[in-house]
Amino acid sequence: MADEATQELQVTPDAVAGGTTHVSDEVVEKIAVAAARGVPGVAELGGDVARFFNAVLDRVGLDQVGDARRGCTAHVTNGAAVINLVLVIEAGHPVPQVTDEVRIAVASAVEAYGLRVDEINIKVDDVAMGTPTA
Repeated sequence: MADEATQELQVTPDAVAGGTTHVSDEVVEKIAVAAARGVPGVAELGGDVARFFNAVLDRVGLDQVGDARRGCTAHVTNGAAVINLVLVIEAGHPVPQVTDEVRIAVASAVEAYGLRVDEINIKVDDVAMGTPTA
C-alpha cells in the first residue's frame, strides 16, 4: 500500500503549475541595451541629457547607476515588446546599416527570452567623432 500512495503523489514531468508570467519592461530594456551595445558602430546609448547625467555620476563614483537601461524604453503587452532606443553612432559608420544591425541584434536577443518584438524604434541622437590625436 505504501508503494501505491507513493505512486499517486509522484509528479510527472508534464505536470506544470498554472499561473501567469510577466516579463517587466525593465528586463526587456536591459536585454535590448546589452544587445545594442554589441553592434559595431554603436558608440553609446542615451540622449544628451542622459549622457550628461551619466558623466556626472561617473565623476562621483556612481558610474554603474542607470547604465544597464540608459537609452532605452520598452513596453511589454501580452508577450509582445515595443522598444525605443536612442543611439550615438561612431563617425564613419553608415546609419542605415548600424540601425538595421541593431534591430536584428535586439530582436534576436529579446526573442531568445520568449517574447515577440512588434517594433524597434531608433533615434540617432549624435555622432561620436572620436578624440583627436595630439
